[in-house]
Order: sequence, then structure tokens, then C-alpha cells
Amino acid sequence: MDKSPVIERQNSTEQVPDISTPEENNHSHKWQRISPIALIYFVLMLIKNIFGNIVYLAPAILIGYNKFSEDPTFWLPFVYGFAGLIALSAILSFYFFQYRLSNQQIEIRSGVFSKKYTNLPFSRIQNVELSEPLYYRPFGYTCMQLDTAGSVKQEAKVVALKKHFAEQLKHEILAAHQQPVSTDENNETDDDSVTAKVTTADEEVLDRRNLDDLVIHGLTNNRVWIFIGGLAPFIDNISEKVGEWLLMFGFNVEQYFAFDGKSGWQIATAALSLALLVMIPITIFSILGSIIAFHDFKLSKVGDRYIRRSGLFTKNEVTMRLSRLQMIVRQQDWLDVLLGRINLKFEQSNANYQQAQPGQLTNKIIVPSVTTKECQHLINDAYPENNLENIQYSPVSVRLFVRNVLLLLLPFTAFISALFIIKDKTDSLIFVAAAASFICFLMYMSYRRWGYAKDDNFIYVRKGCLGVDYYCFPIYKVQQTTFKQSWFLKRKQLCSVQFLLAAGAVNVPYVKQEDGLKLIDESLYEVEHSKRNWM
Repeated sequence: MDKSPVIERQNSTEQVPDISTPEENNHSHKWQRISPIALIYFVLMLIKNIFGNIVYLAPAILIGYNKFSEDPTFWLPFVYGFAGLIALSAILSFYFFQYRLSNQQIEIRSGVFSKKYTNLPFSRIQNVELSEPLYYRPFGYTCMQLDTAGSVKQEAKVVALKKHFAEQLKHEILAAHQQPVSTDENNETDDDSVTAKVTTADEEVLDRRNLDDLVIHGLTNNRVWIFIGGLAPFIDNISEKVGEWLLMFGFNVEQYFAFDGKSGWQIATAALSLALLVMIPITIFSILGSIIAFHDFKLSKVGDRYIRRSGLFTKNEVTMRLSRLQMIVRQQDWLDVLLGRINLKFEQSNANYQQAQPGQLTNKIIVPSVTTKECQHLINDAYPENNLENIQYSPVSVRLFVRNVLLLLLPFTAFISALFIIKDKTDSLIFVAAAASFICFLMYMSYRRWGYAKDDNFIYVRKGCLGVDYYCFPIYKVQQTTFKQSWFLKRKQLCSVQFLLAAGAVNVPYVKQEDGLKLIDESLYEVEHSKRNWM
């Protein structure tokens, strides 16, 4: 008799199913609705999506703001109507969202006008993330996010499950990956025992992040300039309000920044003051963002699975199988280099590391602001045979730097200089020369950072500018290689090589043609020879 545990379905009177035997659940294969608390989730997601398009809506919001200032009562019907549309959309999204569990799979129906049906067998689900928003905690609910191997985006999300039921379902899904394929009934594995092993196994804590680590991470990974860019249409109104507020304390901004008749050191001091006035609140916001995303961070390991838990307002729990790890990224910005800190990223399949949102991706585990020793310990735990710390990198051709200067920097500098000469502002040419020199320095540093290396098991790539990033991935994880060579590169016996993994593409530009072909040939041979599964 099949002893596989099955999740009992929720009935209309009780929203919390239990783990039971199949005989007890033959009558309950019905579509179930989520808890009404999900209405809060749908409302907040709609608001988030609207603000996510703030750049496109900025002109309309600006016009509306000016009109609202002139006549607030005129816009009240529009405000009420907008709030009503959000509420109606949330109610409809809740009403049409249903799910059911049967035969080791989960089915989800959603959508108001555009209907969507998802059917995920447990055996296909690779990642399970439980996120517990602040407004769910008093009621004991959580969101479950599921994605599968080879998916371009997250496959499914059940937005309001009882927490203990979600934990049971998670263990059932993880247990599905442990089942051996066998047609012999006498050799069948009891899934109940497998689930028990998953739930009772002791977690090995690999890393925790303290408050001071999160403060450093906020300082060194300041991304609030994106938020400031979104406020650009309102900068005049904001400046006016800030000026009025400072004038209440006896500080006249216009008089302070009036440069007529002032010496050079006074202008420089005023500019420095303005920079500090802008950077301090930005830095504070960045630190707060780091604390919110990574509060109570803990990275642990159970068997072949890594588990990351973090979050202040929304508690996130991400589970990653070691076999699904595609690449490790050791990342340092310039301030990280000065402070001796590293951001370590475990990239899974479908990770988009160019658009990382810390603490919110199921396809990525980020360990923020670790020391060099902690970083290497975590890398060695995942890839014991790696040589990232000691391997020697081969440089790329200096022609990369020459190309950037000749094709990008010099034409742009000449164009700007010509404009100043035409406008008879030759005094400003010194600033153009200084800016061009600084950009040239950055291009040179970028060229110097590039490097690549290979050993019997891994390929290593180094790049950066003032900071430095290291990429390390097993050779057998390579899914596709690309050999790129323009007419100019062919004349100089150079090429660019691209390695395509499930986590994305890794490029190595301007390497010797002989070395590029050797890298590709040896990589493809290892992939074919090893016969190892990239998942």
C-alpha cells in the first residue's frame, strides 16, 4: 500500500489542513480559497506596482499635485474613485484565486480578465520560499513561493496559507526530491520517514549577520539614488519646502549659495556642504534598507540544502539545493575594498544578477558584508575543491583599454570641447580635461581588473573598476559557449568568449585567440566527459 503522505485539503469551515493518509483525503480533492487576509496582500501589491512605474506616471502626478494644491476638493472624487478601483481589483483577485493539492502536485487558478492555470508536480519544484509579511504575523499566515528548474520567472505563489500548514507542505515538497525511482514495491521508501528526517535534522548554522555588519552593508551598497531619480520631477517643490523649513531655523539657503563676490574656497565649502546635505539622508535610507532586508540574517545548512532566513517587516525563508548552485560571486565595491568586506552571492538557475533585489529573490542567496575569512569559509563549504583564493589570473589584452579610449572617450571629449569653444567658454576646458582624465583612469582600472583562469574543476573570472568582483563556476555547469571575433579582433588574433550558465552569461573580452579556443574546447570536453547533471 502506498504510504506517501498527502496534504489534506482545506474545507469551507476550517482553513487549516492537516497531513493525513490518502484514505482520509479521497473526498477532499476540491478547489480551495485562500484566507480573506490575502485582501491586504493584493491591495499592497497593486500599490507597489503603481509606484514601481512612478517614472512613467511622474508627469501626470506632478500636474495632479499642482492642481490639487490649487483646489483640493476638486480632486476628492478622483481620489475616492482610485481607492475604489484598487479595492475592487483586490477583491476580484482574491475571489478568482484558488488552489488544490492532489497526487503530489499543486494546482493554482488565478486572474480576473486574463486567466492563468498552473500545475506543478512536487518533483519539479526546486525552490521553496516562505515569506511572512508584518501584517500576516498576528494571524499566523505566510506566503509560499515556488519555482522550478528552467523557469524564466517564479512559477507560482500561494499568498495566504496557515504557517504550520505551509511548513508541512514545504517538507512534503522537499521529500519528493528524496524519493528513489523504483518499480519494486518491496524497495519503496517510506516518505513519512523521509519527511521526518527533513524536519528533525539539526541545522548547521554557517553564518549570522549582526547589526554592525548590516550598517556597513548599507554604507557600501548605497542604491537610494534610484529613489532620488524618481523624485526628479518634484525637485523644485521639494527644494522650496526644504528651503522654507530651514528658513524657520534662521538658515537662508539662497543667500548661502549665492556665489557672487565669493572666493574659491568659499564656493568649494558651499559645494561640499551641499554634497553632505544630500548624501547624509541618502546614506541613512540605505542603512535602513539594509537592516529591513537582512535583519536577523541566518544562513544554515541541512544535508545538501542551504536555508537563508532574514527580514524585519517581512520574514523570508529561502531553501536552495546545493546541486542547483550554478555560480558563486564574490563582490566588492570600492568602499568594501577599503573596509575589507565582501558581499557573497550564491547564484542559482534563472538568477538575474544584474537586477538583484536583496533578500527578495528565490533564485539567489546573498550573504552581506562578510570578512575575507568568513567568505572563503562559505565558498569552501559549497565548493571544497575551489582555488579562488590562490589562483593566478591571466590578463586581457591592453587593446581593450585602447579601444575604449579611442572609440568612446576621445570623440565625446572632442565634441564637448568644441561646444565650449563655439560658445567662447574656453575657461571651462580645464574642467573638461579633468573629467576626461578621471574617466580615462576609470577605463584603465577596468582594463586592469579583467582576468580569467581555469583549473581542473572551475573557471574563474575577475572584473571590476574601483571595486572587484570574482566569479567562480564549475565547468560542468556550462550549457553553451560563444566565440566572438570582429574583423579588428581577428587581425590582432584576439577574441571574446562567453560562457552561458543557467544563472546567466559570463563574458571574457579581448583574450588571445589561442587561449579563447582552448578555454572553449576544454570546457566542452569536460561537460561531455563528466556526464554530470547541471541541476
